[in-house]
Amino acid sequence: MTHIFDDKQYSGIELFCLAAETGSFTKAALSAGITPAAVSRSISRLEDRLGVRLFVRTTRQIRLTDNGQSYYLKCHDALAQLKEAEREVSGGQATPSGLLRISAPTPYAHFRLLPLLPLFRQRYPDVQFHLHLGNRNVDFAADNIDLAIRMRDPKDSGLIARKLEDVQLATVAAPSYLRRAGTPNHPDDLQQHDCLQFELPSTGKAISWPFMQNGRQVQIETRGSYQCTDDLLGVVTLAKHGAGIIQTYRFMFERELAQGKLVELLPQYSGTSRPVYLLYPHARHMPLRLRVFIEFLLAQLRPSPTVA
Repeated sequence: MTHIFDDKQYSGIELFCLAAETGSFTKAALSAGITPAAVSRSISRLEDRLGVRLFVRTTRQIRLTDNGQSYYLKCHDALAQLKEAEREVSGGQATPSGLLRISAPTPYAHFRLLPLLPLFRQRYPDVQFHLHLGNRNVDFAADNIDLAIRMRDPKDSGLIARKLEDVQLATVAAPSYLRRAGTPNHPDDLQQHDCLQFELPSTGKAISWPFMQNGRQVQIETRGSYQCTDDLLGVVTLAKHGAGIIQTYRFMFERELAQGKLVELLPQYSGTSRPVYLLYPHARHMPLRLRVFIEFLLAQLRPSPTVA
């Protein structure tokens, strides 16, 4: 069998990844128990062998070049697979462990995802999380993400997409707003109301509101005095304080509906929903921690089948 790497080359790849992750030759050296000069020499040998620069070096910091970033992502995945293989053959795969990097939109994270994580860690205490919460679609490679949750039908992105659940939409307002402005009886009446607007970060445009009419879904364009971007929780807070009418995910204000702090409007035209998907890259060897986390979410969030 031809040897692709000798021990020194393999060690150099590990040191390179360590320097990329810490952003410092000194920190990488401390972690590896060697000198910064040894780290620098090892990476210089690696650059010479590859014929490219992996880092831009200044007196204060190091930064990955484009080639370095691409090489790091591939080396990181390869080393992770080697570690998983070692755990598998040694019996360590029986216990999921390591870091999961998750991206999720803010509202879904606060109301659906985050409350479940302590339960997951009770079962698998050796798994840690790094959470990216926001409405920006992450780049899996550049942001080093293992799993993303998205609340619309995914475009063909080359990722694996598994449907997690459908979340119901509801149209609500505070009693104080309804006393002041009246109650709409038909979706068309919303043209005469202050409808709180949320702009999608991806388009910069306000979302149209779907309703069911005569067995089909129709889209209603609304307008209002308030527009929010990035954080959907902003329009929910405005609605709670009587600023206007909002349509969004029912799970965000179930408690307020039960307490009478918000009132559901146009229930005869409701019934619309949006899908939630899990997205993750194709991988020949999926880490056990990711596999068990995906199955955990599906078990927790998919509705139980109705028994006749």
